[in-house]
Amino acid sequence: MEIIRTRKSTYLIAAIVGAVLLAVSLFFALQKPVNIMVDGKKIHSRVFFTAQVADVLEKEQVLVGAKDRVEPSLNMAVKKNTNIIVTRAFKIKVIADGTQYPLFTTPVSIKEAIKMAGVSLGSKDIVKTLPVPETVAGQEIEVIRVSESQIKEQAAIPYGMERTSDNTLERGLTRTLVQGVNGIAMRTVKIVYHNGQEAKREVIKTETIQQPRNRVIAMGTITEVSRGSQLINFREARYMGCSAYTYTGYHTASGHTPTVGTVAVDPSVIPLGSKLYIEGYGFATAGDTGGSIRGDRLDLFMEERGQCLSWGRRTVKVYILN
Repeated sequence: MEIIRTRKSTYLIAAIVGAVLLAVSLFFALQKPVNIMVDGKKIHSRVFFTAQVADVLEKEQVLVGAKDRVEPSLNMAVKKNTNIIVTRAFKIKVIADGTQYPLFTTPVSIKEAIKMAGVSLGSKDIVKTLPVPETVAGQEIEVIRVSESQIKEQAAIPYGMERTSDNTLERGLTRTLVQGVNGIAMRTVKIVYHNGQEAKREVIKTETIQQPRNRVIAMGTITEVSRGSQLINFREARYMGCSAYTYTGYHTASGHTPTVGTVAVDPSVIPLGSKLYIEGYGFATAGDTGGSIRGDRLDLFMEERGQCLSWGRRTVKVYILN
């Protein structure tokens, strides 16, 4: 009798264990694996067949903001190995027409972000922002309004230069035969504005109203002149401003005591050592320099201060000899 009772107990325990194992098996069988990707982390979970995406996120305590994006959507039923992706919204800023438009959004195209801000884009408008295909956190998107206008304005057409020979004039000297006159052009100018401020001008059309008249210059060709009974051969002639100085106890730039016939020059115009003939002064040598002697200027040495004062400052013809 005892043996029969023991067997019954054993069968009962086995039945209970079997039922428990069956229940556990059914519990796991009715669940399926899903994956959640949120904030850069991957979460593995298991849920019942009847669960929706919202249930999975609630089970894993994943909070979803109003602007966050969830794929698949929250009311979709999950399937085995469903991948749930939660993309957090972030703050960006659209600037247009002097106004800032803050937005909270998930990554979208730049044009979509501008549209979300309620800003319309003109065909010529410029978008200034980061070089990214979709928005990122903290991004500023500036819309630069581009407009254009056209104006007409007159502009000078510079005259050219024509040269001709003059065998009555010393080489190096010139004479104007015909004064040059600028022409007149009418230009159509396109002006481009960025946010109302001028950014660029471009000439798109030019019409000539008056042709320019070239300046005609006669170039001297004479290389010898007669002064008294003397024939002077020269390389070129110049009109130069001349002053005078006398001995002050200092040597010349070439290291010599100045004497009559010594002149101070600008070496970049007349090299030191050059031989000259100066009208009203005579033959001379470029043997000195001076701090105030620049360009077409000479300072002539004279023996007495009175001579210097009498000479003063004058413009004379200077022959640079061969």
